[in-house]
Amino acid sequence: MKAVRVVPGPEGGMVEVQDIPVPVAAAGQVLVRVRAAGLNRGEINQAKELRSGNTITAGVEFAGEVADVGAGVSGWRKGDRVMGHGRGCQAEYVVADPLALMPVPDGLSWIDAAAFPNVFITAHDALVTNGRLVAGESVLVNGASGGVALAAIQIASLMGARPVIASSRSAAKLDKISQFGVDVGIDASRDDQVEAVMKATGNKGVDIIIDTVGGPVFEANMQSLAVKGRLVNIARLGSATAQIDLTQLWLKRLQLIGVTFRTRTEQERLECIQACARDMLPFLRAGRVRLPVDRTFAMTDIAAAHAYMKQEQHVGKIVLLAD
Repeated sequence: MKAVRVVPGPEGGMVEVQDIPVPVAAAGQVLVRVRAAGLNRGEINQAKELRSGNTITAGVEFAGEVADVGAGVSGWRKGDRVMGHGRGCQAEYVVADPLALMPVPDGLSWIDAAAFPNVFITAHDALVTNGRLVAGESVLVNGASGGVALAAIQIASLMGARPVIASSRSAAKLDKISQFGVDVGIDASRDDQVEAVMKATGNKGVDIIIDTVGGPVFEANMQSLAVKGRLVNIARLGSATAQIDLTQLWLKRLQLIGVTFRTRTEQERLECIQACARDMLPFLRAGRVRLPVDRTFAMTDIAAAHAYMKQEQHVGKIVLLAD
C-alpha cells in the first residue's frame, strides 16, 4: 500500500510516499481502509524534529471503512463507516484500537469525516475537560482561523458559552469564521484585545481562553482573564516563550493549563476520544457541527499539501484523499 512516510535526517525528517505492506489486524485491533486523512500542523512540526531513529508513517486522523476486525473485537464489523484518531494513518490502510473509532453519521462525506477527529478531540479536551466550561461562561479563542480553533468556537457555542470571542490578525479570516458561532470578533492587527474583551464581558474579563499563539499574546491574555479564569494553551505558533506577571496570576487566582497528546498514555488518549464522541456526536448527527475544509490534496501529493499549509493562508482543514 502507499503511505506518507517521514524519513529521519540530520536536518530534520523528509516526507515521501513509499510502498509498504498492508498492516494486519491483531487481536483487539480494527483494520480500516482509509478514504481520507486530515493534515495537521503538528505533523509538520514533528517531521522537522525527526533527526534520528526509524522511518515512521505520518498522520493522526482518518475516515474510511472497516476492512477487518481482530479477535476479541466487538461493536465493529466489516463495511462500517468510521472515523478515528490514531497513528500512521496517512496511508491506504491503518490499524486502530476499537475505542479510537467513531461512527460516521449517514450522509457525511469522507472528506468531512476526516476533518473531524483530531481538531474536535483536541478542542473538546482543552475547552471542556481541562477548561471545565460551564454554560454561560465566556470564551476567547486566539488565532481563530485554524482547525482546532474553529472546532473550539463551535464547541463553545453549542455548549452554551456566551459570549464566544474570536481573534485573528486577518480581517478576511475573521469574516469567514463569523458564521461558526462567533459573537465578537477581534482584529488583532488593529484592535486592542484587552479593551475588546472587557467591552464584550461588561469589564469582567473572559472565563476561558483557548490559545494557539503563545508568547505574543500571553500578556494580553493574562489581562483579559476574569477572576478564576483559565488559560489553556494548545500551540505556540507565535512564540514558545513569554514573561509572566505573577501578580496577575496571584490576584485573579488564574489557572494556566497546557494540553498535548505527546505525553498522554494510550488510555488517556482513548478517554479523550470517547469524551468527545459522547458530547459532540449528537451535534454532528443533527447537522449542527460544521466541518470547514479549505482544500483537498491527493495523499500522493503530500509535498504540495505541506507547502500549502506552511503558507498559513488556509481557513479550516486540509484533507488528503487516499483514492
